[in-house]
Amino acid sequence: MQWISLEKIMRRVLEKKGDVSYSEAVELTKYPDKDLLYAAANSIREKFCGDVLDTCSIINARSGMCSEDCKWCAQSAKHSTGIETYPMKNSDEVFDCALQNDIKGVKRFSMVTSGLKVEKKEMEKFCEMYKRIHEKTGLKLCASMGLVGKEEMLMLKEAGVTRYECNLETASSFFSELCTTHTSEEKKATLRLALECGMEICSGGIIGMGESMEQRIELACELRELGVKSVPINILNPIKGSALENAKPLSDEEILTTMAVFRFVLPDAFIRFAGGRINMSENLQKKALQSGINASLVGGLLTTPGSNIDKDYEMFKSVGYR
Repeated sequence: MQWISLEKIMRRVLEKKGDVSYSEAVELTKYPDKDLLYAAANSIREKFCGDVLDTCSIINARSGMCSEDCKWCAQSAKHSTGIETYPMKNSDEVFDCALQNDIKGVKRFSMVTSGLKVEKKEMEKFCEMYKRIHEKTGLKLCASMGLVGKEEMLMLKEAGVTRYECNLETASSFFSELCTTHTSEEKKATLRLALECGMEICSGGIIGMGESMEQRIELACELRELGVKSVPINILNPIKGSALENAKPLSDEEILTTMAVFRFVLPDAFIRFAGGRINMSENLQKKALQSGINASLVGGLLTTPGSNIDKDYEMFKSVGYR
């Protein structure tokens, strides 16, 4: 079988002479010499992003009781996962979490809320928390609060939030298999609204939910079309009681190949470790950091264990990142 020319595509990306097409990216996932594929992705990362690793952290500002039926999510009211639920995190607790991350040198901080969206009355309270963090720390602020409207988006911007996060989660062609209560198009509309309001956008997905490799590439191309420059890649951590609790784990090769080809499709993006990293071995994480990954969520997560920030920094430095 005649394989696609890895060198030719890498050179085209490095020389900014054209995007990698969907069909080319799919062929790259099948390239037989995976180490060469990973090394090529690393070369693209070095060219466009250098050796600075971008860090961010999150807090679960509203937990559980969600009306949506997303199969992967522990916070859906349709699932019985036993997670802690609450309508809004205490303001001092949110500030203390943000402050500790600032002291550790984390670059960005985001509140994440369960539910379809945050309504105006609640948004006013969250924005007061954001204003306090903005005034008292050096953190850049992000928000992930669902399918909010323009008024709420502008409230966040006024409070100091500069980036809005809304994960597409998976390819449009597969999304309805995982969620029936909202759509990919609604998520895309929210991201476009954030751009219209003058914010940066962050969006990625979860791999390992039953999607094909081709659908992962479809997701990467959709993110490129939207102009996303911060792309979290979550690896499904099956939660007991959720609809995907028995999902088959991905192989190391599938994980690394997905991350590497995302780098080809999105050469100058922050392609970010997110949920599920805790289940990767340290060696696999290091290999991913040399296969296209150049950003990471650190510290606490939503409903699953997070990472130790100091140990993360040691690992990042060990493979050449600042």
